[in-house]
Amino acid sequence: MVSSPLSPDDSTVAGVRAVTAVLVVSGLGLGAGVALVLALSVLLVGVGLDPSPLALLVISLVSIQGVAFGGVALLYLRFRGRPVTSVGVRLPSVRELLIVVAGYATAFIAAITGAIVIGITGAPAGENQVAEFASTDPSVLLWLIPASFLLIGPGEELLFRGIVQGRLRETFDRVPGVVLASALFAAVHFAALTGGAGGRLVTIAVLFFPALVFGAVYELTDNLVVPALVHGAYNATLFAFAYLAIRLSESGAVPEPGSGAGALALVVGV
Repeated sequence: MVSSPLSPDDSTVAGVRAVTAVLVVSGLGLGAGVALVLALSVLLVGVGLDPSPLALLVISLVSIQGVAFGGVALLYLRFRGRPVTSVGVRLPSVRELLIVVAGYATAFIAAITGAIVIGITGAPAGENQVAEFASTDPSVLLWLIPASFLLIGPGEELLFRGIVQGRLRETFDRVPGVVLASALFAAVHFAALTGGAGGRLVTIAVLFFPALVFGAVYELTDNLVVPALVHGAYNATLFAFAYLAIRLSESGAVPEPGSGAGALALVVGV
């Protein structure tokens, strides 16, 4: 589609509107998810139940990545008068499947590089709340492997690539659109991290690089299924490695995971 060039003033206004729109959409998605998690948790406690770590994790995933992210994305599309297919949802072609493999490898390399840098520099890093659940019940990591493909990847990619990146690309060029969407995607994980603000910012900086990969493969294919598969495979691999590290440390086969497991946990994009 060819659009007429905007004047500098019009371009600035359009940019502000685009950024404001995606901030509102992201805030609504995250806020609705957190509110739903809190409401369900209070309800369970109110009826005398003591939910297990696995139950709390399921509530969180379904509420945030499923109901909130998906619901806000669908409402946004309805508000704009656009069908769900406008974000690009179709079976991947052979070329797109090859991009999935390449994107997965690139995202994984970015994750490992970030973990190594943090380990070498000793920079304080925030820890994902998933690690807290796993320390109580490591089996939750196994449940997160299929959840990566069924909820985490699709839910987050629908909102942050299909809606956020799509809206930004209406105003900005490819590179700024992908960079801004990736920065916002990483930033919203602040609430899911524990520790001081400095440590959380370190983790967000690391998360930014796999997010760039997710955005790039969406830009290359215009098919939301591709980044959802890359994201799902990326998360599933890190969950599997974290589970293996915990079990091996429990058996005495390897030293305590410590910062190694934490480094893997902190680069999981959930």
